[in-house]
Amino acid sequence: MIAVIQRVSQASVTIDHEVKGQIGTGFLVLLGITHADTNEDVEWLSRKIVGMRIFNDAEDKMNLDLAAVNGSILLISQFTLHASTRKGNRPSFIEAARPDVAIPLYEAMIAQLTTDLGKPVETGQFGADMKVSLLNDGPVTIIIDSQNRV
Repeated sequence: MIAVIQRVSQASVTIDHEVKGQIGTGFLVLLGITHADTNEDVEWLSRKIVGMRIFNDAEDKMNLDLAAVNGSILLISQFTLHASTRKGNRPSFIEAARPDVAIPLYEAMIAQLTTDLGKPVETGQFGADMKVSLLNDGPVTIIIDSQNRV
């Protein structure tokens, strides 16, 4: 499971010209799920995301987590994070999980993040054509792969 975390001042996702989810200060999280991912990956990655200390403290050092800044999360599914570009110029998405595997794990991530954060998580819609807008604060972008825990 790959998460691209972007520290944002604001972010939103629009589907069919309607805003589906939006946040102020917090994380826009793009989530890529592969066929090898499990609920263990969900639990580990959720704790990692919620505990990520990448907001500035009073001394302008990245030292604060979401709870310290009353931040929110906008979670967007993005299978293209598992693109393979080894051969040619057209990416292969063979490592991305099919919907029958990915949807339950995406929903589990929503539930786990909600529990770990202590408040509801905003989302896009799995498989939809989404327009994501964000104001990256910093910019700060962190990539975490649950397969690289050690």
